[in-house]
Amino acid sequence: MNLNELQHSEGARHPSYRKGRGTGSGNGKTAGKGNKGQNARSGGHTRPGFEGGQNPIFRRLPKRGFTSGSRIEYAIVNVESLNRFENETVVTPALLVESKLVRKEFNGVKILGNGKLTKKLKVSAHKFSKAAADAITSAGGTVEVL
Repeated sequence: MNLNELQHSEGARHPSYRKGRGTGSGNGKTAGKGNKGQNARSGGHTRPGFEGGQNPIFRRLPKRGFTSGSRIEYAIVNVESLNRFENETVVTPALLVESKLVRKEFNGVKILGNGKLTKKLKVSAHKFSKAAADAITSAGGTVEVL
């Protein structure tokens, strides 16, 4: 089979309606738009969020604070949870996802210093808290910033 021989399966696609092509088509005259009114006109529709003149929900609800568009979100792992790995293991973000310590990487992985580390590990991550870096090195391991 070649790319030029590919076809859609039977019933997967059907022709679109040809609106406004005579009364016999079943979609003629008003072309499915009903009689008169704003929505029957060309360009006749309201903007998203318009509630017919009622104060719309985005104006009724209070706004608070500021959300930065350039926020960097890290997947967080505590030093304590790294004890599940064997001694001398190279812990990478991919290994953390594989072992389900992290659901997904987001913009990187950050290691925090909560708990106690008893294994000697080589840990690679995008960020480390000072306490986490101290805990890893004091346990005999090494820290590598990606």
